[in-house]
Formats: sequence, structure tokens, C-alpha cells
Amino acid sequence: MSSEEFEKLHEIYRSLYDELQLMPQRITRSHGEERKRLMRVFDERTGETEEVLQSMDRELIGAPSTFRNGMSTKIRMYRRDVAKLQRDVRSSDLGTGLAGRPGESRQGIYATQNDQSTHVQSQRALLIQGTSSLNNATASIERSQRMAAETDQIGNEIIEELGEQRDQLDRTRDRLVHTGENLSRSRKILRSMSRRIVTNKLLLSVIIIMELGILGAVVYLKFFRK
Repeated sequence: MSSEEFEKLHEIYRSLYDELQLMPQRITRSHGEERKRLMRVFDERTGETEEVLQSMDRELIGAPSTFRNGMSTKIRMYRRDVAKLQRDVRSSDLGTGLAGRPGESRQGIYATQNDQSTHVQSQRALLIQGTSSLNNATASIERSQRMAAETDQIGNEIIEELGEQRDQLDRTRDRLVHTGENLSRSRKILRSMSRRIVTNKLLLSVIIIMELGILGAVVYLKFFRK
């Protein structure tokens, strides 16, 4: 919750409530068109006050419980004060209307004022509902934009990671190719060495046989032939 935003709403409420407090006396002293105008102004200011109080309620949703509980109590008191002013204005308007038009019945005057009040309340409810819908739509759009930005960021990160993995696979493939070539050369060298070893063994065997033959001939000539 933004404490700064809540303080702004509180200041707006105080300004509206100070203006509303002066309205009952002004309405009581006025007559005719001036009185109707003041009643319309009072209804408009009451609607604006209710919107401010609803905005204060929304600001309190994410507030710490210690702060939220105290301010919720104050908001209920604010609504009670506004409702009292509304009752004062309605009662004064009803009393003045009866005194100024003794020929009209009390029920007719009450019905007319009740219709006017109902109309104003319905218009105010529609305004509040429209404002709430607009705020919800704005919040939904903001959430969608945040989700789109996060999705785009995740997509970019995945693309970068896939590019890095492709580079790693290319390097691994190159190393495997080089390793295969080295293995082929190693096998050729080993085969060549094997052939040389076999050849050397054969030569060595021939040399040994020749030496044994020579040695046998020398012994025969020296000891057995006379």
C-alpha cells in the first residue's frame, strides 16, 4: 500500500467533508431554485466522498494489519458522519417543504423527495460501478502487459540459452570429429607397429636359428671332425 496515496485520499476526504458540513445550514436558509441547486451540489459531493472512501478501502487491502484495522475504523466513522449529514439535509428539506406548501399532503412530498433521492442514489451507484469497472479493467490491462513483458523476457532468455546450447553442440561435434580422425590415425599406427613387431620377431627367429646352426657347425668341426 502507498501511504502517500492514502494521505492524498484522506486530504481529499477532509476537503469534501468540510464543504458538506456547511451544506445543511445553507440548504435550510435557501428557497426555490437555489435550494434545488444546493441539493444537487450536496448529492454530487456526497457521491464524490463515497468514491474517495471506496478508494481508501482499496488502498487498505495490502496494508499491514495494525495499520489497516485502525484506518478501517476511521473509514467507518467517516461514512457514519456523511450519513448523518445526509439525514440532516433530508429532514430539513422535508420540514421546509411542508411548511412552505401547507396545501400538499405529507405523503406526496415524501414520495417526491424519495423518488429524487432514489434517482440520485441510482445514478451515483452507476457512477461508482462504472469507476470500479474502469479501475478493474485498467488493473487487468496492466497485469496483461506485465505478463506479456515477462513472457517476452522469458522467450528471449530461452532463445539465448538455445543458441548457447547449439554452440556447445557444434563444438562437441567438432571435437568428436577430431577424436575420430585421431583414432583412425592411431589405429593405422598401431597396425603398422604390429606388422613391424611381427617382422622383427621373424627376423630375430631367423638370426637365432642361423646362430644356432653356425654354433652347431663350429662345435662339430672342432670336436667331432678330425
